[in-house]
Amino acid sequence: MNNIKVLWVDDEIDLLKPHILFLEKKNYEVTTCQSGTEAIEEVENQNFDIVFLDENMPGLTGLETLAEIKEKKNNLPVVMITKSEEEYIMEEAIGSKIADYLIKPVNPNQILLSLKKNLDHSRLVSEKTTSNYQQEFRKIAMDMSMINSWEGWAELYQKLIYWEIELENIEDTGMFEILESQKLEANTQFCKFVEKNYTGWFDGDEDAPTLSHQLFKKKIVPELSDKQPTLLLVIDNLRYDQWRAFEPIINNYYKKDKEAAFSSILPTATQYARNAIFSGLMPSDMQKLHPDLWLNDTDEGGKNMHEEEFLQAQMKRLGLDYKMEYYKIASLKAGKNLVQNFKQLKNNDLTAVVYNFVDMLSHSKTEMEVIKELASTDKSYRSLTESWFKNSPLLEMIQKAQQLGFKLIITTDHGTINAQNPSKVIGDKNTSLNLRYKTGKSLTYEDKDVIAAKNPKDFHLPSINMSSSYIFAKGDLFFAYPNNYNHYVSYYRNTYQHGGVSLEEMVIPFSVLSPR
Repeated sequence: MNNIKVLWVDDEIDLLKPHILFLEKKNYEVTTCQSGTEAIEEVENQNFDIVFLDENMPGLTGLETLAEIKEKKNNLPVVMITKSEEEYIMEEAIGSKIADYLIKPVNPNQILLSLKKNLDHSRLVSEKTTSNYQQEFRKIAMDMSMINSWEGWAELYQKLIYWEIELENIEDTGMFEILESQKLEANTQFCKFVEKNYTGWFDGDEDAPTLSHQLFKKKIVPELSDKQPTLLLVIDNLRYDQWRAFEPIINNYYKKDKEAAFSSILPTATQYARNAIFSGLMPSDMQKLHPDLWLNDTDEGGKNMHEEEFLQAQMKRLGLDYKMEYYKIASLKAGKNLVQNFKQLKNNDLTAVVYNFVDMLSHSKTEMEVIKELASTDKSYRSLTESWFKNSPLLEMIQKAQQLGFKLIITTDHGTINAQNPSKVIGDKNTSLNLRYKTGKSLTYEDKDVIAAKNPKDFHLPSINMSSSYIFAKGDLFFAYPNNYNHYVSYYRNTYQHGGVSLEEMVIPFSVLSPR
């Protein structure tokens, strides 16, 4: 506090002597001057922590002085003080990135509050956030031991995400480590819950969540209308925390009407979960009803090549006569092309867009060292996603949709988890390759590490042959073969994977928004 240097600029500075004495008693070092010209000289010659600037001065006005100061030292916080309550002055000052705006007469406590808000903000927020989480920690731990419903787990997970985002920038890293351990424990308990309840969700369990294959019928169809076009965005691999990271950007163009968590089916993998969304069917039924469209893990060819046909078949089955178009965006060029031609989509009742960037990002993290560096933690993974989104054709698409009056629905097929710990598995050459689930015959594995579907029918999954089974990795585990084990583990540890059982993969967002 001893070194906080304040520059106070006012043509009637002598009248402010009591305020200056008050600040000096609080150990602030105050330099005064009476004109904009003097202020600019002082800013050039000294390093100040903050400037208090009178708006109405002879010679250079406060706004003109502000512009000069910002040109020289853009990051120096400037608090504008004015007698005028005219709206245009407020707008000019705010547009010039002032730190605060005070109306005369100001009292010493207003000045002190502004100083603390601008200079001591991070410490005060850090201390308060830490204190609040310490109180909440006990409640979360108690709640965790008592949760016995999907809804309870979805609420707890969102609470953990809230605190993760709140704590990510605080100075006390110990608190963040405590939260990480709480997330690990939550995933351990959640896996037990899924193991006990998952197959029952298909038998009319009243506490069952909306599952991937039910999403279109239960959540999307009620939002469709021939009176307003709807843009359905399925952002592949989008975790709830990533949605929270770029939701504020979307709020500039859309207001949220509804949000609900739903559950990805198992495996939490694109060919299963996303095909289930578009077909309205579980994988075993897709194989049965659409043998020409469904491919098993061991079959050659792309596993998500027929989403449009699946969606058309589902709409026909539901008796829906809406005009629909489907697009899959897997490159920057494809995204830009759709944005350029977006206006013509207004004639559709439903435009479904699958956007693959987040999925590509998670796979790039495995394959490219630079992405591993940039997304080494959940915090940096969120930040990278947010940075991409701000500069992506996807945001331009959302802006165009808002201008054209589209209703917006944003969702995903599954999330992803930072895989940290290996679990040994042995299978034959026809065993599937995914690191978080395996399907094949004669699988050997650690029972404690997996949820096993020994009879795939119970999980509504297809059997590749008579003795096929599935295993799903729990928590942050990933499967590794004993052959070349150490190389395999070092290559895949701390990469983002999906297909298994975790809060991050299964508890995923569905949001309905209206244009502002």
